[in-house]
Amino acid sequence: MKIWLALALAVALTGLAPAALDARQAGTPQAPPADEAVGSVKTVKGDARIVRAGQILPATVGTRLLLHDVLQTGPDASLGIVLRDDTAIALGPRSEIAIKDFTFEPAEGLFASVVSMVKGTMVYITGRIAKLAPGTVKVETPVGVAAVRGTKILFDVKEYKGGRR
Repeated sequence: MKIWLALALAVALTGLAPAALDARQAGTPQAPPADEAVGSVKTVKGDARIVRAGQILPATVGTRLLLHDVLQTGPDASLGIVLRDDTAIALGPRSEIAIKDFTFEPAEGLFASVVSMVKGTMVYITGRIAKLAPGTVKVETPVGVAAVRGTKILFDVKEYKGGRR
């Protein structure tokens, strides 16, 4: 129960407000340039870090997140992020996710969001991509893939020691 409350608080602290929606159709996603921010850190408690191109950076409020960043939290830590489409993600202790794909180009009708969750706890609140292009938002876990269609989801992934998905 403590983890759920901490994650809910982290999500609430992100200040996520729904934006006006545009009902365009999804097109073929194209990855953003490697240095283009896909989101930012909104809350940090305890030991949280970003692994970017092999370097470990401390996660601090306001840090820009890039495609392929890996986000990790230590024991008793939490991390709240918001992606460019207003997706809110809150990580609990001992969690790890990677931002594998993110395209949010409403004017061109291009949408994609793929987060890979390695372990830990995560609350995922969908943003505009899930509303505009259902089916283009996915959360991968070691044992399966969740196609997210617009909702709030709690993931609890135990560390996986091998095998195939």
